[in-house]
Amino acid sequence: MQQNQLMKQTAIFAALFAVAAMAVIIYYSANKVVVVNDVAQDEVVHSMGTAKQEKTPENIREKNRIVFDSNSQKTNCFCIPLHSSVTAENVTIENHYMDKELWISIQQKRKDDVNEEFYRSNGVYGNRDAVIDGYFENGEETFWLKFQLNDIYEYSSIFENNNLYIEFMTPKEVYDKIVIIDPAYGDDVSGFITLAIARNLKQKLDETDIKVYYTRMSDTNPTDESRVNLANAARADMLIRIEVGEEDDGKVFGTEAVYNSHFFIPEFGSVELADLLEREVVTAISGKANGLIESTKDDTVINWAEVPAATIRVGYVSNAQEAILLSHEDYIQKIADGIYQAIMKAYEE
Repeated sequence: MQQNQLMKQTAIFAALFAVAAMAVIIYYSANKVVVVNDVAQDEVVHSMGTAKQEKTPENIREKNRIVFDSNSQKTNCFCIPLHSSVTAENVTIENHYMDKELWISIQQKRKDDVNEEFYRSNGVYGNRDAVIDGYFENGEETFWLKFQLNDIYEYSSIFENNNLYIEFMTPKEVYDKIVIIDPAYGDDVSGFITLAIARNLKQKLDETDIKVYYTRMSDTNPTDESRVNLANAARADMLIRIEVGEEDDGKVFGTEAVYNSHFFIPEFGSVELADLLEREVVTAISGKANGLIESTKDDTVINWAEVPAATIRVGYVSNAQEAILLSHEDYIQKIADGIYQAIMKAYEE
């Protein structure tokens, strides 16, 4: 008897679930509501490879400025009307968080003036508290809408009746765990090494529930200010800077960690982070530990951080033997694994 009753209850729940699921499907189908593709800056790839974007000249921004329609209907979302020829499959949202910009890309088979003409006569509307300005660019196969934001944001989006609705949120409203990875330098040998480590580390961290922001994922060299502003604006749990050392004395070698001596919080702070980084990286590469070093005035990025921050200096390119090791992919992977383990243990503690 009890078993029959249980089977009846199970059947009822299954039926209710099916009805509810069907209702959702019917609702979204009737209202043509879909979520569009979106990518973060560290995942943006264009025809030239991982994105390395040039700044749009101010005269083009001014000429193609998007109108903000304050007289249109009110909504809590930021609303972007799209031409009737645009489908959700053609649209991708790119979060260029280092530049505090949101890009909307619309794929087109060839350069087409339809979208350009559309935005010369149609404006965006709704809640623009996060949006400072906007302009468009008409490329060969992609039409761009680019919006300047007043801070670093995450967002949710819905494509409905050829309108793209965007709701902006702070990173902390979306993610419980936030880490900033800062591959130091730029388009030089040392920059190639730190970038290679960051890319290997990204592959590992992408499999976790941690939201990771990268100060760069291409051959760029962001300013120290923009690097640390990312960590502070995101209210990250930690900032990890990756460096290599260089000395006149070619005999100097080993791994060391530099901690922010100007910012202190109880329990887990910059010193604890630096200690974890050095221990785990040295273990991963079976290398020499040089110890923890207090930051100096030259350690701008971690000194300005308002979150636990440390630099892991993974070796010296001025040392012939370490320079060779730092050029090997398997050694780079071991360094990345050490940093990964340090991050995992930091959250355990």
